[in-house]
Amino acid sequence: MREEITAILLASREGDEVVVRLESTGGMVHAYGLAASQLTRLREANIAVTVAVDKVAASGGYLMACVADRILAAPFAVIGSIGVVAEIPNFNRLLKKHDIDYEQISAGEFKRTITMLGETTDRARVKVKEEVEQTHTLFKDFVKQQRPVVDLEAVATGEHWLGTRAHELKLVDEIRTSDDYLMSLRDTADISRWSTASSASCPTACSVFQHATARAARGWFGQPGYYTPNLTAAPARRAAQEIHNQ
Repeated sequence: MREEITAILLASREGDEVVVRLESTGGMVHAYGLAASQLTRLREANIAVTVAVDKVAASGGYLMACVADRILAAPFAVIGSIGVVAEIPNFNRLLKKHDIDYEQISAGEFKRTITMLGETTDRARVKVKEEVEQTHTLFKDFVKQQRPVVDLEAVATGEHWLGTRAHELKLVDEIRTSDDYLMSLRDTADISRWSTASSASCPTACSVFQHATARAARGWFGQPGYYTPNLTAAPARRAAQEIHNQ
């Protein structure tokens, strides 16, 4: 995503708005934290950011969505899941049953806590629980910073809601599909599309639309670093070429 965000920042003009069509059920904390930070770059550059959720923005997906100035959601989109989970199967008893030894050498008391093959101790469980709670606190603090209107006690339970209920809980700002919103801009704005790729740690379907009342950059990134040369605006052409050459 960073390539697309950088290209938009290099090509943007005053009055631009970025619409992010977001679809994600969440994933690894570090990956979604970075994705949220990339969207924050737009806001720090005084570019309006609207996130549109047609299907789902849950857990890490909502971590990304809450960065926006405004969140749109379809009536039955899945929103929320402000929680953290850690789970792993443990085969230690199965190994013992078959007289298979497992050895692990580490330095540092908590270098390894709960693993798939080692015996889990009560102390290790407590440590992992502490880490999960710490991550949840950071998640909640981030949401509260981005959306102070939200009642965290009511929504930071790990639950998810459909769009209409999420709107009542102030997790989203408007019940509306991305198609409807973009169609409403067709007569007053010049719309460009920049699509991003997902990864195993951040399986997010994300299309970014940039528009402005003045003529903006036209282009499409099919994947990070890929340059489609049918651009009509010189600033965007230079930005895309710089990314392509990296």
